[in-house]
Amino acid sequence: MNPAREHVQAQADQHAPLRITEFEAFYDLAWDSVFRPLAVVLGDPDLAAEAVDEAMTRAYARWRSIQQMSNPEGWVYRVAHRWALDRLRRSRTERRVLAKLVQIPSEETTIHVEPGLGSALEALPVEQRAVVVLACAFDWSEREIALALGIRPGTVKSRLSRGLERLRREMSVCPLTNPPEPMCIRC
Repeated sequence: MNPAREHVQAQADQHAPLRITEFEAFYDLAWDSVFRPLAVVLGDPDLAAEAVDEAMTRAYARWRSIQQMSNPEGWVYRVAHRWALDRLRRSRTERRVLAKLVQIPSEETTIHVEPGLGSALEALPVEQRAVVVLACAFDWSEREIALALGIRPGTVKSRLSRGLERLRREMSVCPLTNPPEPMCIRC
């Protein structure tokens, strides 16, 4: 082995335990907070868990640069969200092909929500649904949502406004409060 390569390997070995420990701490803190909103947005907790695992794997591979970001958790959410959407697109294509051969029953969501909210959220385009869920159900700021989804804050405001207006029309009440009342301004 050449001396330069030995030096690089020695440095990597020296920093590897610290890198793993730092990432493990991040993983323990961030996994659930990325998974929960993604599961609601996707309506499929299994797909959300798989997407978060994939995104965390990618974060680990790039940990040195990811840990320097102002919002590494948002980066993981963004990667997980995009990975899941790609997976859903592929799945839809596969289902269309299979549907020609056999009748496939539609899958039902397994997440418990207020009556009518699940179908109202599912009726929203996924881009609006993601913004509405992150802002209203998980109280993410516009800036956090913009960073996580890779869009501008103005786009977040627009998607949130349009998504909430559509939910208001669908439900006639605020779906995120327990007693039925007029739709609240914040959510």
